[in-house]
Amino acid sequence: MDPVQDTKKRRSVISILKRGVRLVGRVVLTFAVIAGAGFAVQFGSQELTRRAEAAPVPDAAPLIPVSASPLEIVDGYDVIRAFVGQVEPQKTVSLSFELSGRLTEINANEGDWVSEGQVLASQDLSLLTSERTRLIASRTAAEAQLRFADQTVERNQELTDRGFATQAGLDEALSRQDELRARIAEIDASLENVAIRVAKSQITAPFDGRVTERLVDGGETLGAGQRVFGLVELREPQVRIGVPLDMTENRLENAEIEVDGKSHPASLITLRPDIDPVTRTRTAVFEIDTKAQPAFGQTARLMVNETIGETGLWLPTTSLKEGARGQWTILTVDPNQIVRAASVEVLHAESDRVFVRGAFPDGTMLINQGPQRVTVGQQVITNNAS
Repeated sequence: MDPVQDTKKRRSVISILKRGVRLVGRVVLTFAVIAGAGFAVQFGSQELTRRAEAAPVPDAAPLIPVSASPLEIVDGYDVIRAFVGQVEPQKTVSLSFELSGRLTEINANEGDWVSEGQVLASQDLSLLTSERTRLIASRTAAEAQLRFADQTVERNQELTDRGFATQAGLDEALSRQDELRARIAEIDASLENVAIRVAKSQITAPFDGRVTERLVDGGETLGAGQRVFGLVELREPQVRIGVPLDMTENRLENAEIEVDGKSHPASLITLRPDIDPVTRTRTAVFEIDTKAQPAFGQTARLMVNETIGETGLWLPTTSLKEGARGQWTILTVDPNQIVRAASVEVLHAESDRVFVRGAFPDGTMLINQGPQRVTVGQQVITNNAS
């Protein structure tokens, strides 16, 4: 064999052996490092466990006390429904003359108190006075003629009975007598007409009341029916209110009506059978018992107590919490003293409380104070509240 090639072969074998030794060394070193790390982890874990077992166990956190009350389920709730109307007088009239004429006298002003039959205004009576004088004179003349006709009838009757006069003369005298009597009756009717026109030339108060307006000053020539005064009666005022169609007379008999912040007992006068075409309500008219005189046209409120037959319970408004999708929830405590959330449906709300319905297991209590201090699933101690 060639010495040179033999030398190269030995060198190649030596190189391979060296690489094999280095590879084996790295493998052995790697396994040694891994084994050392595993031992260190196991030793550290055991040491930590030993130290943890040796450390004292901390005391459990004290349970939070909460104020809770039993849920009181009721069969219904009362609500007060309010309906708005206005105060009106028992009677209100517009006063005017029935006949045209010149206004000569006014005896009342706005705000004056007047009595039934009191003369409030008068028209000029000069033409009626003149006509009445003429009719009286005509009646006097007719009466004189009638007296003469009566005497003529008596004479003709006597002469006819004695045969000195014809029946035709007597008939003519009787006819003249009837004519004069009819004329006197006609004059009397004319005098009565004048008296009626004189009476209608005055405006008198139809009842005790108060003048609300005066639309003339005096001296004007007024047409028939032209408004002169407004007058209202000041007895117990009445209230006109529109109520729903389902409201019956029995529910309105003993009502309370609020005027100017004060409540007054009211008695129903009538519940009209027709429907207002604008408001689609029926009109109820009440008489209110009050010593104070409210202003006519003032707003009045009819307060009607109504019972709603729904099963549920009253809760303070502060106990409600807004849940998902617009639902309302409350926090309760179950028999195991664990805080739970319950969904409720609000049926009626007032200023400080709400009426709700929901499903509650037996023994459930409401957290009525400080619900923000606890969370769902937390165990608490309850202090029962009435």
